[in-house]
Parts: sequence; structure tokens; C-alpha cells
Amino acid sequence: MNIDKILGRLPIKALRDRAPLVPVVRLYGVISAQGSPLRPALNLASLASSLEKAFAMKGAKAVALAVNSPGGSPVQSALVHDRIRLLADEKKLPVYVFCEDVAASGGYWIACAGDEIYSAETSIIGSIGVIAATFGFEEAIKKLGVERRLFTAGSKKSLLDPFLPVEADDLKRLTALQKEIHDAFKVHVRGRREGRLKVGERKLFTGEFWTGAKAVEFGLIDGIGDLKSVLRGKFGDKVRLPVVGAEKSWLQRRLGLSTQFSAVNLPADMLAAAEVRAHWARYGL
Repeated sequence: MNIDKILGRLPIKALRDRAPLVPVVRLYGVISAQGSPLRPALNLASLASSLEKAFAMKGAKAVALAVNSPGGSPVQSALVHDRIRLLADEKKLPVYVFCEDVAASGGYWIACAGDEIYSAETSIIGSIGVIAATFGFEEAIKKLGVERRLFTAGSKKSLLDPFLPVEADDLKRLTALQKEIHDAFKVHVRGRREGRLKVGERKLFTGEFWTGAKAVEFGLIDGIGDLKSVLRGKFGDKVRLPVVGAEKSWLQRRLGLSTQFSAVNLPADMLAAAEVRAHWARYGL
């Protein structure tokens, strides 16, 4: 005998299925086209499946993105952002972005995929700029008695070779490339945050970054709040928030560790881990 039927009540499963559904996709780490065991890549290839599943979930009222990234590849940032917007437009679903420790540089580029963006008061937001970093080893190899032999076809093939002195023309070319990327970043932010930016571009587009509280004042984000609280406010206390994709531990998220580790390429992987830490360290994390 079905007690639910006798009492005229909906079965527990039916009640659960009627609760609003908002799938959650977590985007953690440095944005890079390639990864390693100590630095799994945050890029379109690694996220495409999770994004497709989230937007395809039956009955979804919206999709939420938890972003925690200090930036990285501008190309991958744009690819991830564009795929999110493509799916959102196809499925006609709003996207809510929640910035955690940091959404800076490429991380903020991706965060702009949200129809609304939220963060904690102490999150790091912004860094709308372009950076390139390298080393110079020309004096070191001289002291070691190493002769640099470089052969190219094309006079500009060895741009900013770390074993050669910096040439003024090479630096000029690099600056021009950075300006093009920076201009694209500015166009992107203007478009996605149209009508919501509250301070002048001379302030916003210097590469500076701010706390979430200040980002609200500037119009870079829409409010202060965590994922569960904000979505409960929008969809009710019964909202379901299933996480799409594999969960990672705090250590894996912070260091970029994958669930599998191999000692085969340990030296290169350790350098990759150091590079990851350098990205986070720029924001005091």
C-alpha cells in the first residue's frame, strides 16, 4: 500500500525533483594550454565536458561557476569564456559566477562570462593587464664558459632569447604584442560589464587588483556573497547545487596537483609547481 498516495502527498523523490536545480562547475588553478602531474591545466579541453554536462542537466534553472584563478593564458581564458557564453545562449540559462580567493587577469576574463559576479569581501579581483616574465642568462653562461650556438631562418625568430642580451627592437615588438592583448582585454571587460563600471578606465585597466569590497564599488562585480547563500536567496532554500566534475582537495587546488602523480618527469614537474606557486604568490596567496 502506497502511503503517499493514500495521504495525497507527492513521493519524496518527486518533491526533491521539483526543487530548483543549479549545477555548479569549479574552475580552479592557473590557466594554461598544457599541464603536468603537478600542474593540471585549466583550459577549454579540461573544462569542456563539465560545462556541457552542467548546461545540459534537465530542469536546470541556471549554471553557477566557482572561479579561483590567478590567470594565465589569454587564449585559453577567451576560449573558456566563449564556450560558457555559447552554452548559456543556446540553453537560455543565466550564469552566476562566484570568485573565491582570486579571480585576476585571465581568471577575471573568465569571470566576466557571468551575468552576475559575486565574491567574498576579501577576494582578489581585477589585474586587467598583460605581463611577460623571463630570465637573462647571458652573463651566467660566459662565467661557465658555455658558448651559445643558435641557428635560425628568419631574423626575428629568436625574440627575447634568455641567453642573449635584450635588443631594443625585440622589446619594442613585445610591447606592441602586449598592447594588442591588453586592448582586447579592455574591449572584453567593457562589453561584458557595459553599464556597470563605475570608475574611469585609467583606474580599472592599469593591471591593479583590489579586494571584492572595492571591486563592487568599481562595478567589476555585482555583489558580496558566497555561492550557496546567494543562490538560496534567488531560488529558495531547497535549491539543489550538484557539483559537475571531479572534486579536488585544498592542497590539489592550491598547488595544482592532479590525482595521479608520477616521478618520471619529477624535475620538470617541480619547476612547473614552482611556476604555479609564483602565479598565486603575486596576489599574496
